[in-house]
Amino acid sequence: MDHDKTACQSPPQGPKLCINNCGFFGSAATMNMCSKCNKTMLFQQEHGAKLASAVSGSPSNIIKETKSVEPMAVSVQAVAEVVAPEEAAAKPKEGPSRCTTCNKRVGLTGFKCCCGGLLCGTHRYADVHNCSFDYHASRQEAIAKANPVVKADKLAKI
Repeated sequence: MDHDKTACQSPPQGPKLCINNCGFFGSAATMNMCSKCNKTMLFQQEHGAKLASAVSGSPSNIIKETKSVEPMAVSVQAVAEVVAPEEAAAKPKEGPSRCTTCNKRVGLTGFKCCCGGLLCGTHRYADVHNCSFDYHASRQEAIAKANPVVKADKLAKI
């Protein structure tokens, strides 16, 4: 039997992968691309057309066109690649965390004191490491804030 004579459609082919090799399936409606690749391609074409028209126009037109362009979604991987070198340059590699009193390695078990020091289990108490923080005054201030003075107005004598 001939398909042209019976007006039957040809059997559907199996799913095709995206032409960008992203691992998702594409369709003929999206030019054999997955929906994500198709959207990014359309956005890039639209963005390129707006910039081309803005360049050919006046300088005030360029500002209007560039403000109207929506930002493109950036993948997490691209952000990680951009941020990682900046963080590495800004922060030098720190050594292991150590007790401020005895210089013993504390790692994750270190105790942070109100005076700003990192301490081991032995020196975590204020009297052992000669803490400069005034706990008495800080507690008095906290109590004063929590319990304001309530005083009634004086009554006028008749």
